[in-house]
Amino acid sequence: MNKCLLTVVGEVQMSRRYYHCGKCGASCLPLDRWAGLVDGMSTPAARRMLSLAGMSWSFDTASGRLAELCLLKVSNDTIRKVSEEEGQAVQRWINKSDRPGEVFKQGSGDAEFYTDGVTVNTTKGWRDLRLNVMDKREAGLAVTPQQWADAGRVLPEPSVRIAWASLAACDTQGRVWRTMARKLGVVDDEHLSVLADGQRWIWDQAALCWKQAQWVLDVFHVSEHIHDCGKILFGESDTPQAQPAQHQLWAEAQVLRLIEHGPVRYVNDLKDLLASQSGPEQIKAIQSLLGYLKSNLDSMWYRQRLTQGRPIGTGLIEGGCKTIVSNRLKLNNARWTEKHAEQMAALRCLDYSGLWPDFWAQRAA
Repeated sequence: MNKCLLTVVGEVQMSRRYYHCGKCGASCLPLDRWAGLVDGMSTPAARRMLSLAGMSWSFDTASGRLAELCLLKVSNDTIRKVSEEEGQAVQRWINKSDRPGEVFKQGSGDAEFYTDGVTVNTTKGWRDLRLNVMDKREAGLAVTPQQWADAGRVLPEPSVRIAWASLAACDTQGRVWRTMARKLGVVDDEHLSVLADGQRWIWDQAALCWKQAQWVLDVFHVSEHIHDCGKILFGESDTPQAQPAQHQLWAEAQVLRLIEHGPVRYVNDLKDLLASQSGPEQIKAIQSLLGYLKSNLDSMWYRQRLTQGRPIGTGLIEGGCKTIVSNRLKLNNARWTEKHAEQMAALRCLDYSGLWPDFWAQRAA
């Protein structure tokens, strides 16, 4: 049987034997199995190259880049097909392979779990693609509350990180968190940190996964709520940009008080401020801030974490949302089926997690 095979050096015409059993109807191509060919049309090395190109650029751009860099002529439809198939293979591999857990256990430092969402344009409308990262990180240098936002405060890079993404509903997300935590060998104790924004469902699902972890509400989300309150209390003035407006000075001082004195004392101080107000808009603004803070009271012990050299923000996951999801899935206003969005995200998460060589070593075996 003659077949045109796709390899890293282009298409190659190959002849191989085809066996068919007239009694049972079974058939096979031994060479395909030996060489690791997928559907008898492409080698694992070619599929690796096409998947890398497809997850890095739009499919039509990937086709042009491969032609320029490798003199490999492949249509954008072929790159799309291979990328989607390999994305699905990555999803299966992450769920079944022991390798992610082995890699994670080799990392040093305490475990951290981050989660955040990115809206992706799908054939069923805009959907929230949730990115999740479990990492390990050594503690950084201890700092004071006054130094919390200093540009010089740089935390150590994670020693290991495993990412995955899904369009699933909230309760399904929570079940996947538990499954991945078990796979990675994450211990439910006070050394585990869960960092996220203030969406209630996140904390409800996290509470079902981990009973003893430290909850950390992103300090920058808290700061935004405090600044919004300050704009109502003091108004937005026309102060030159070089000079902070009154509401900015108030808000920055309030964030520092929260970090320095803790959430319980700060909430009590806000109640005193509320009692001194008479304007309906000002009262409403403080009540809204109080409601937000009181529902996250156990997640704002920032001073203690600064002393321990631990993160108090979700910069890692917000950066991941941009580099993993937005830079590819929002490229050129792309529109995806839900299945294909998750498959492309799986490829990019694999690369972000440092598991790209492990997956392809297994794929070529």
